[in-house]
Amino acid sequence: MDRRLLILATGMFAMGTDNFVVAGILPGVAASLHTSVGLAGLMVTCYALTYALAAPVMAAVAGNWPRKRLLISALGIFVAGNAISALATDLHWVLAARALAGFGAALFSPTALGVASAVAAPEKRGRALATVTAGLTAATALGSPIGTFIGGFGGWRTTLWFVTLLGSVAMIGVWTMLPAVPQPASVRLRARLAPLRDVRVALTLLTSLFAFGGFLMVYTYAGVVLARVTHGDERILAGLFLLWGVAATAGNLLAGRLVDRFESRTLIDAMLWLAIVNFCALPWTSAHAFSAAVALVIWGICGWGLLVPQQHRLVHISPNVAPLLLALNNTATYIGLACSGLLGGALIPSIGARNLSLVAAALIALAFVCAEAAHRSIKRPPAPWRAPARRETEAV
Repeated sequence: MDRRLLILATGMFAMGTDNFVVAGILPGVAASLHTSVGLAGLMVTCYALTYALAAPVMAAVAGNWPRKRLLISALGIFVAGNAISALATDLHWVLAARALAGFGAALFSPTALGVASAVAAPEKRGRALATVTAGLTAATALGSPIGTFIGGFGGWRTTLWFVTLLGSVAMIGVWTMLPAVPQPASVRLRARLAPLRDVRVALTLLTSLFAFGGFLMVYTYAGVVLARVTHGDERILAGLFLLWGVAATAGNLLAGRLVDRFESRTLIDAMLWLAIVNFCALPWTSAHAFSAAVALVIWGICGWGLLVPQQHRLVHISPNVAPLLLALNNTATYIGLACSGLLGGALIPSIGARNLSLVAAALIALAFVCAEAAHRSIKRPPAPWRAPARRETEAV
């Protein structure tokens, strides 16, 4: 295993833990800062929105900066944000620090994925992306439960210090163990922003938005969706989440190997259709422990396994601006998460939590339509996009 990829995966593990662990410490934050859980929940919003908005902007602005220096700076900002959050005694400072940590994550994640795709041979690019992304999926299976467990003994500040430690380890690892990374070819800002006008990119991003909107809608309200199995016992729910996280990590790594052997279209279509069937059946399978566990395994494999072929498709469209495209994909995913949470919360009173997965299945069906349209567009790339790419290549 390439140690460069493992170091980058460690950083992604820290980012993922920071993203998912906050939900488990919100009651403690609210009690400590004398505020409501709803206001404390803005910690998640500040982090996610900063990440979603800053990732594509910084990928374009910092496209020509030295990769190693950029990764170290990003991790330094991330560590500082979490340390300030752990020390803050006022909600306003906590929220500002969460935004700072989100900015560091926005700078690190697309850069790490871009470096992974650049250092790997073309025939191993899928596995490289999967290895780095595995740090993110492993955070759902291990980082978040461990962080929540630590918070149960030492308070929410201890959890944030744990995340700070993870980021520091990743920063030291990049600084001392990551060799010099090849500088990306000089590409003009206009060429970097050109993908925003490319219908192939737009359709691929819409696929991510609708698909992960469906996947994460059910995750956001899993406590009530799976209530018939958990009976309100958080320990059972934690066990189901652990199962989901392990399946997600396995699905991500498996997809990385498969995407190097099969077309991205084959994997994307298979995972979307399997997810649609799984979510359509969830109102019934969620009533029994065994069938609910099987549904969670399928959900984890398809949900996080989809991420790699989507990234692979974007890198294939234009390798020269891979960090920007991968940043846009992260933005689409986070927007899907934010919108699906609002939509799910609005629908539960009228349709009930049990039927929420049917709405998720409909969103994933929309993702399938976008994925097929993207595939047809990729087979016939638009002329306005190809011409600038040739001129830019000739200039280099």
